[in-house]
Amino acid sequence: MPAVGPLYRRALLGAVPGLGGRRGDDVPAVELAAGGVAVDPERLADYDRVCGFRLADRLPATFPHVMGFPLALRLITAPEFPIPLTGVVHVGNRITVHRPVTVTDRLDFTTWAENLRPHERGRQVDVVLVGSVDGEEVWRGVSTYLGRQRPPGGGDRPDRGERPAPPAATARWRVAPRVGTDYARVSGDHNPIHTSRLGARLFGFPGPIAHGMWSKARCLAALENRLPEAYTVDVSFKLPVPLPSTVAFSATAERAGWDFALHDQRGRPHLVGGIR
Repeated sequence: MPAVGPLYRRALLGAVPGLGGRRGDDVPAVELAAGGVAVDPERLADYDRVCGFRLADRLPATFPHVMGFPLALRLITAPEFPIPLTGVVHVGNRITVHRPVTVTDRLDFTTWAENLRPHERGRQVDVVLVGSVDGEEVWRGVSTYLGRQRPPGGGDRPDRGERPAPPAATARWRVAPRVGTDYARVSGDHNPIHTSRLGARLFGFPGPIAHGMWSKARCLAALENRLPEAYTVDVSFKLPVPLPSTVAFSATAERAGWDFALHDQRGRPHLVGGIR
């Protein structure tokens, strides 16, 4: 796996005017791969504690995402990638578990980008990360990233209409300030918007925010005993979760699975998702 530190330094240098070069008009025509990636049991146990999962030999659905994250980061920080990392917003993530992945599995990862498309606030792209064992795909993650751009001539944002009332809370969680640094340590994603007040302010946030993939993992941990052997969990990230804060978790059983969400104390959504 690539080392994450140099990739972040490359991204920061690329944000300096005159050093970043010209961004591509399409996704890079390349796949990156890393083979035989072993699970670190101590890291897995630490991740389980930070995200609220019980300690087990079976990997949470979100753990292969952090295992393969350096490979995806290598792709995203390539000069020809159409959206610079310093301006990217993670707006969605879909994970499909084809069969349980265990601590003894060695994963072969492949990643590529696809489906670059316009968005009302810029343009967005999907980064696909696939985990295979002995040639069989066992796990797939698709992260959707938005590159914000000011529309030509300005323009007003579309009217969203009245926000629906949030569902009744199943639980309320206090999200501690250390969630940002704890998740960075176990995930390897040291984005300063999650770990530093100064870093967060440089990117337009009043203070550090929780990582979206921590929020997704925490929701899955709350439903852990109800998850089947194979499923897809799809989430959309809405408003950031400031650190610290209190969030309301809601979960509703559906015929095909579960719908779940995180809301703030004013009823505004941080995350909405479903399991099928």
